[in-house]
Amino acid sequence: MDEASGAAPRRATARFMWGHPAHWIALGFGSGLSPKAPGTVGTLWAWVAFLALDPWLGDLQWGLTIALGTLVGWWACTLTARHLNTPDPGAIVWDEVLAFWLVLWLAMPMGLWGQALAFGLFRFFDAAKPGPVGWADRLFKGDRGKPVGWAQGFGILFDDFVAAGCTLLVIALWRALVG
Repeated sequence: MDEASGAAPRRATARFMWGHPAHWIALGFGSGLSPKAPGTVGTLWAWVAFLALDPWLGDLQWGLTIALGTLVGWWACTLTARHLNTPDPGAIVWDEVLAFWLVLWLAMPMGLWGQALAFGLFRFFDAAKPGPVGWADRLFKGDRGKPVGWAQGFGILFDDFVAAGCTLLVIALWRALVG
């Protein structure tokens, strides 16, 4: 039975992840397999990966990495959601990875405490989905049991980019008011 015929949702496992390159990407290289708070674990993975890559990537390379990562991620998230028979599986964390890379890229330089604050703000906006983030989350939401299409794959990414925008807005306001 496939998703078009209402198959039950599948659980993401290590075996599932290694079954297709799209799964590997969408599941954040395994960080999305965390049994608790996969979005938070994926964001932590993004933070560590950013700090490891940042010395070798300039602004142009980060911009291209995030842009290309978005296109590849759209494909990977759509395909993985289809294979899991779920419109927005919690195990898909590539959206958190890209969005938090965007936050760090645009907000750096900042020290560890500033990065931790950015992490906390992003996780708040992504998990609580206040205002525009909730709107973005509902905009492309698919129904369980219905086929997962490209719109739902884009929606997986879109609400996290809106959460990143809200995070960056708070950081910009803080810097403007406090200095």
